[in-house]
Amino acid sequence: MLDYLTGINAVTILFVSLCVFAIGYRFYGLYIAQKVLVVDSQRATPAEKYADGQDYVKTNKFVLFGHHFAAIAAAGPLLGPVLAAQFGYLPGLLWILIGCVLAGGVHDMVVLFCSVRHKGKSLAYIASKEVDKTTGFVASWAVLAILILTLAGLSIACVNAMYNSLWSTYTVAATIPIAILMGGYMQYSKHPLRVTIGTVIGVILLFLCILTGPWVAEHPEYFGWLDMDKKTMSIVIPVYGFFASVLPVWLLLLPRDYLSTFLKVGTIVALAVGIVFVAPHFQMPPLTKFIGGGGPIVPGPVIPFIFITIACGALSGFHATIGTGTTPKMLDNEKNVLFVGYGAMLTEGFVAIMALVAACVLVPADYFAINSSAEHFQALGMAVHDLPRLEAEVQESLAARPGGSVSLAVGMAYIFSKIPWMEQLMAYWYHFAIMFEAVFILSAVDAGTRVGRFFLQEMMGKVYPKFADKNWLPGLISTSIVFTGAWGYLVYSGDITNIWPLFGISNQLLASVTLLIGTTMLIRMNKAKYAWMTGVPGVLMTIITMWAGVWLIMYQYLPAGKNLLAFLSAFVMVLMGVVIWGTVRRWFVLLKNHNVVKDEYGVEVKEIVQE
Repeated sequence: MLDYLTGINAVTILFVSLCVFAIGYRFYGLYIAQKVLVVDSQRATPAEKYADGQDYVKTNKFVLFGHHFAAIAAAGPLLGPVLAAQFGYLPGLLWILIGCVLAGGVHDMVVLFCSVRHKGKSLAYIASKEVDKTTGFVASWAVLAILILTLAGLSIACVNAMYNSLWSTYTVAATIPIAILMGGYMQYSKHPLRVTIGTVIGVILLFLCILTGPWVAEHPEYFGWLDMDKKTMSIVIPVYGFFASVLPVWLLLLPRDYLSTFLKVGTIVALAVGIVFVAPHFQMPPLTKFIGGGGPIVPGPVIPFIFITIACGALSGFHATIGTGTTPKMLDNEKNVLFVGYGAMLTEGFVAIMALVAACVLVPADYFAINSSAEHFQALGMAVHDLPRLEAEVQESLAARPGGSVSLAVGMAYIFSKIPWMEQLMAYWYHFAIMFEAVFILSAVDAGTRVGRFFLQEMMGKVYPKFADKNWLPGLISTSIVFTGAWGYLVYSGDITNIWPLFGISNQLLASVTLLIGTTMLIRMNKAKYAWMTGVPGVLMTIITMWAGVWLIMYQYLPAGKNLLAFLSAFVMVLMGVVIWGTVRRWFVLLKNHNVVKDEYGVEVKEIVQE
């Protein structure tokens, strides 16, 4: 069987993935939305009931899809599958396809639905209402800590992709004024086609921006101020995150994410077309000798580490912060939780498949040479194959550049350059791919920072009620400064190798907790017979992630003397363990409770009785 799967054509993988995702959306996702959640277009959403023009803004479903997808699709679906290729392409492929349909899509749709039914409030608020106040309190601190770690990890990846790259920085920076122009037009124009016209304007300007990138890179005398070193870039990105979190959502965050979605989706579609046209074969085998552990990129065994390495793209707790942060405050119709929640997750899964393909069409020795340190690669006893030629063509040094972003960019550029008349544009495609990755990541940074500000305001509001008022300017600015400063400090002083593994554990534990909290709400809604749809993946991911966390502490962090990382890992696991325990206890209380009342939506549910 494995012999048959060796050297498989990438077009086959592409076709199978599209079929699996289409079937999953049409049958599994639609069934959950209609039969389990019973979404109703006649129910007023928080965007209608609490409209304030700042955060609660009724938004066109396609624009909201663009924002939501841009916010959730960060470094994870791009870099995780590339790093997981160390085990061979088969484990990552199976986890993306199965996890995305049965866990990730369900997770994103259910948590969005939960937040819509809870006034667009945060996951911690939902936990306090659905479980108990103690669980909600612990969850709020756990989520805040995970958000800080997540945004630090994402931002460091963005810094590494953009610093000392004038072309990439220019293209990413140009999306800000373009987005403000789009946002202003779509907000104030009375034209019935304002969304379409604003979209056309933004796409044209973005295309011109990309087209002029090489010219800008060749004229540092005019644009040299955009050519920033690593430390400067580490300051600029948190400053941007601050402004993205305090400005009205329609002015910068929403149109920028919507605009960047065209770049993201357009690039992924172009990559898919390129794969069909070029029809490359996988050079990476279905399984490698590192499935038992000891690999140069991911030290642990394929199980449980495949589930941690590919976090976003299959299942991601970070999505819960967006699904209970900005998105539910802008949903115009309850029925659109399927399109926005489940649909955006499947789209991210397809991005992960494309990243996996881009990595696996490289010769394995070249892949390991790029993603391993020089010492680790030398210990493998491999000899590079095409790497010297690739370095000459992209005009960059590629060896010993771990992290996944460089090998992904090389793989994408390799596929594009094989298209007729593109052979001489390898360097262009490589730098374009680096820029594409940076835009992907930064979109999640701005939305995540805004969500973090919501969390902090909610928590501070319990001590000083004025902070709970989202329109109170001193509270808005002060919480934004504190939150941005926390993850900004980690970006300025840390590096991705210290933060990313901890992010992986935290991210998947948050996903587990979210699925279990969603299970609690299903039981309360008298949907206990469907609770397995969220409960089974939630329980399985809890066991797997705890397993990976213990492995990291025992066999990686403590032996290497990384005591702080070991402590932080254990701390996050304990916090999440408290939330999980409280949630499971709540299940038994609800299952014994037969008191039925009608909620504010007129739906019969089990009465919430706080212990």
